[in-house]
Amino acid sequence: MKLYMFEHCSLCFRVRMTAALKEVALEEVPVLDDDTDTLVSLVGKRVIPILVKDDGTAMLESMDMVDYIEAKGAPVLTGSERPEIEAIAARLLKTSPSLTMPRYALLQLPEFATGAARDHFIARKERVFDSFVELRARTSELIAELVPVIDDLDQLIESPDAINGELSRDDVRILPLLRSAAVVKGLEFPIKVRTYFESMLKRTGFSPLPVI
Repeated sequence: MKLYMFEHCSLCFRVRMTAALKEVALEEVPVLDDDTDTLVSLVGKRVIPILVKDDGTAMLESMDMVDYIEAKGAPVLTGSERPEIEAIAARLLKTSPSLTMPRYALLQLPEFATGAARDHFIARKERVFDSFVELRARTSELIAELVPVIDDLDQLIESPDAINGELSRDDVRILPLLRSAAVVKGLEFPIKVRTYFESMLKRTGFSPLPVI
């Protein structure tokens, strides 16, 4: 299987962490941000991630990819899910991107290996969010908005090894968002969130993104 992906993409990381937990071989194919032609050639439109199965067919929707990989061999995401965790994920997504997107553009990531690719990302995201310069200037304000959400998450974590005590799709929802948020310098995770984040990264074999 091949996963066409961006390193910073939390949806891509859902698939990557699931394959790692399952010990399923997954070839990761980083795509330049301005390489729309490759994505269109695979599925007819610009979208990330794209999973190309061993039979050559392509799959969209990250959670469908998670389920597809989970169905291979013995399951690992066997724990229950909680609506509270899904609600926390939605709350994280309200504020976190305004902090993370301007920082991704400053990182040396495969999707920004050329100046044109980096410029493409900035132009594309600034059409959705505010100016990256302005967003970085609002860092303290945005961190203040995010901290209560992360504090609420801290109260819900049942184990450093699985958010609900046993690995579940909730871990696939939350860990990628924490990996994204952790790029923000000055954002401190409370103890249970920090321990969970570090434990799960170690378990999956992935490194955090640089902090900036």
